[in-house]
Amino acid sequence: MFGATSVISAFCRGLREVRCLHMSQISASQVMVDGLQLNYEVKGDGDKVALCLPGALGSVESDFGPQMAELPGMGLKVVCWDPPGYGRSRPPPRQYSADILRCDAELVADMMKNLGYDKYSVLGWSDGGISGMMLAAAFPQHVEKLVIWGANAYITQEDYEIYKGIRDINTWSKKMREPLETMYGREYFKVAWEGWVDAVCSILEKQGGDICTGDLRNITCPTLIIHGAKDPVVPLFHPNYLKENIKNSELVIMENGKHNVHLRYPDEFNKLVSDFLHRA
Repeated sequence: MFGATSVISAFCRGLREVRCLHMSQISASQVMVDGLQLNYEVKGDGDKVALCLPGALGSVESDFGPQMAELPGMGLKVVCWDPPGYGRSRPPPRQYSADILRCDAELVADMMKNLGYDKYSVLGWSDGGISGMMLAAAFPQHVEKLVIWGANAYITQEDYEIYKGIRDINTWSKKMREPLETMYGREYFKVAWEGWVDAVCSILEKQGGDICTGDLRNITCPTLIIHGAKDPVVPLFHPNYLKENIKNSELVIMENGKHNVHLRYPDEFNKLVSDFLHRA
């Protein structure tokens, strides 16, 4: 079992590495959806549209720099958003609940409709992968293909204990706190992180750990599951479960990858994604 320090380190390392990997400052676009001002970015002019969904406390800039920089040159139009309360989709602050990721899925579907996109594929990392599965299940008429990594359909007691163990940011080292404090400011980061941990843990307390297992049977589009073999945040049994329960899915294990495989190995990851999305 991986310890809390490994989990925090893996989460924050992704934020540090993306600053070295992404292109120069991304300009913001805004759209009003269901009373919320949402930040999004569009890059490229390819016929195939790929919607990127960030992970916990994630944004366009922190989570998808290498994809926004490279995938448009691989024949794709890439759309990425900051979920409400994250990145530049503030204010208002993030409003956490056990169903927040489902709310994100519905909201981003409305955003894409408002922006005029009827058909698109979904790329979701971690929490964004969970929302991506919910989106594909609920809106099969819009989602052509699904790519998910670092995602899970349920949480276990082991997951619960790890999350509880990392709730207090005062136990984190300065090096681990710094990327998120820089992005959000210490107070907002503290409140947002605690809200995220509490919301995730409530899924085990109130729902027996079930996040979206029932959605999996309703995913009909071709699905690519990518997973880092050394991921300390989401153990390998999670992607194996997804592979077994999502029809028309395939699983690719990146042997040296951890939770942030798309940031640590962007060339390999982007090629996998491009080849999959262009496949007939």
